[in-house]
Amino acid sequence: MKISYLCVFISGLLPLLAVSVAKWKFPNYDNNNPRAWESKLTGHRARANAAQMNSFEAFPFFAAAVIMAMLSGVEAQTLDALSVVFVLARIAFIVCYIKDWATSRSLCWTVGYGCVVAIFVLGLNT
Repeated sequence: MKISYLCVFISGLLPLLAVSVAKWKFPNYDNNNPRAWESKLTGHRARANAAQMNSFEAFPFFAAAVIMAMLSGVEAQTLDALSVVFVLARIAFIVCYIKDWATSRSLCWTVGYGCVVAIFVLGLNT
């Protein structure tokens, strides 16, 4: 199995990692109306929920880039390396978001986004 495939899988699970922090040991979670419940979150729980939403937004761009790069014949080692850096940047992004480290969060987002752009550029030039 290619590492980049595994990274797509892990990236798809990252929203669950983020939202689990928002819901962890929260006594008033309303499974009948979760959107209304989410709108009332504050502090680290609200930031964890926002990190979940951003992770959902980042996933399609990354997955499409990996698929395109694979179909274009991008060298596996390069694709795998960029994919791993993307996933690590996204994990760090979630941590920074929850901890309210805004500058570090933005840096992690930029690194992850840069990896996706690099994957697309490699795919277009292959």
